[in-house]
Amino acid sequence: MRDPGGGQPSSLHAGDRVAVVAPSGPVDPDRLERGAAVLRDLGLEVTFGRHVPDTAPGLPYLAGADADRAADLQEAWCDPGVAAVLCARGGYGATRVLDHLDWTALRRAAPKVLHGSSDITALHTAFGRRLGVATSFGPMVASLIADAEPEALAHLRKGLFDRGAPVHGTHALRGGRATGVLTGGNLSLLTSLLATPYAPEPATGRIAFLEDVREAPYRVDRMLTQLRQAGWFDGVAGVVLGTWTGCGDLDAVFADRLGPLGVPILTGVPVGHGPRQLTIRLGVPVLLDADALVLHPGVPDARGRRTGSPGAFAGETP
Repeated sequence: MRDPGGGQPSSLHAGDRVAVVAPSGPVDPDRLERGAAVLRDLGLEVTFGRHVPDTAPGLPYLAGADADRAADLQEAWCDPGVAAVLCARGGYGATRVLDHLDWTALRRAAPKVLHGSSDITALHTAFGRRLGVATSFGPMVASLIADAEPEALAHLRKGLFDRGAPVHGTHALRGGRATGVLTGGNLSLLTSLLATPYAPEPATGRIAFLEDVREAPYRVDRMLTQLRQAGWFDGVAGVVLGTWTGCGDLDAVFADRLGPLGVPILTGVPVGHGPRQLTIRLGVPVLLDADALVLHPGVPDARGRRTGSPGAFAGETP
């Protein structure tokens, strides 16, 4: 693992070893192997956590016991020979492993890429807050990586091996431009972490990213209201809304709950759930241009260049 400095993980390189873990739901072995084959085609050496094939007795929605799932994650993160920890799938269960992690040991380890989405928001939030590391939000090994949709795979490659690529939305609920560190993730997970030791830091001065799946409009309204009342949106610089598969038409909800924030709001970004999942980085500077319907990785410096040299995962200035 290359040390880029600054307490952030470097991008991946051909030949790097990555560990696949299952901190949430049980994993389909055929899809897992198909996803691993895609990673090998990208030039990566793939290893698996010991408990990835497990199912919890009596709790079939979990990929094994909480302590075992946490042990796989911690072992992979603390292994200096592992360049990235990739999550097999989401579902439910990542919040349950947080109390089983040795955060002191995790903090001592060199930072590396943590990649996943959906329920893995719990890990993105906790690792970002407790370890101060940037993380990667995108398709997972036994889900859409297994299907290898060409555009999503190309975007994943740029996200893992380079500094990422722009993502485009479909329309703006409020125009304008804003810069800040990208934060957020799955709406249900963010709200479930409030008032816990792993609560998401307020989005003050940041660009908030949100997505979810199969939540009725009134439930999305309720969760956005909860985040507002908790002060999470106080001082937010901008909002990016990803996919809302199976949630119905939410524009009126977003306009009512987020419009009063008075910041740029870009919607329809293909990140989160659904057949087309692109990859973004949380915990790094971004430029939100709602007028141009695009979210750019990195922000312009005084000479108009984007911060973040190729291969710099955290967006360090060249």
